[in-house]
Amino acid sequence: MTWVAWRLQRTETLIMAAVLALLAALLIPTGIQMASAYHHDGMAACVVANPSPNCGNVIGNFTARFEPLRNATVWLTLLPGLIGASLAAPLVLDLEHGTHRLDWTQSITRRRWLAGKIGMAVGAALLVTLALTLLLTWWRTPFVKLNGRIDPAEYDAQGIVAYGYTLFALGLAMAIGVVWRRAVAAVVVAFLGYFGLRLFVDIWLRQRLISPVTKTWSSSTRGPDLNHSWVLNQTPSDKFGNAVAVTPEPCGSAPVPKPGGPRLECFSTHGAGYQHAVYHPASHFWALQSIETALFAGSALLLMAFAAWWTHQRTA
Repeated sequence: MTWVAWRLQRTETLIMAAVLALLAALLIPTGIQMASAYHHDGMAACVVANPSPNCGNVIGNFTARFEPLRNATVWLTLLPGLIGASLAAPLVLDLEHGTHRLDWTQSITRRRWLAGKIGMAVGAALLVTLALTLLLTWWRTPFVKLNGRIDPAEYDAQGIVAYGYTLFALGLAMAIGVVWRRAVAAVVVAFLGYFGLRLFVDIWLRQRLISPVTKTWSSSTRGPDLNHSWVLNQTPSDKFGNAVAVTPEPCGSAPVPKPGGPRLECFSTHGAGYQHAVYHPASHFWALQSIETALFAGSALLLMAFAAWWTHQRTA
């Protein structure tokens, strides 16, 4: 049974492996180049508590050189959805073509058949996601050292959350497919559903999974270190944290600076005596990852359970 399940699953698995190989061929050379530039320019000395005055130029040059690549790889965080939805296809194809009936006339029970199908898909999905996560985590290491892994541009490629994404897309494609019995349509609709949910989570839900930290401090004093934090909002304020309007003309047309910047004294002189920030510190990373992974993986288990029930009880 295991060998048969693998034979039916291997085409999609090998396609995903080929996609990863192509991705590795594109990312590994640039990853080596970025790592070399990071060490050659001495950027490790720029992520400490008291960086040298020249660090602004060093970081600016590195960012200008590699930021376009970084922005392009942000879209690769959608790959878990494609992986999961694609690996649900063998189960749906069996139901679409009716070949499940032949399996059920053999000595294989429906439960064993379903366990083999779903188990093989889950195992393949997790292995492919592991390889993808390791590749993206390694590639983004210089940017993580600069910005922190809780930064929205880095967060999805770090930690364990990608496994939840993959399992959710897999479960959604299975649930749609066993009812609809159209493999291609189920994969497309599942990926679109995954994409829509990811937008909702990234834009609105994630920042509300746990309460962010709020701080108000005098502009003449050193505020919290926000370099590796996810800053949701930062504005000039009064001592109670209420936002205040600041006329930009006295300080030029530059935007309000971050704490410790060279223009805080100017803004303080013209009425912005305090700064107020709402943010998730770096220490919130694993809490956010755990909750988000649990939401996606828990939904995936429910969807897979529904797919198994529907196939077992309502499929002839």
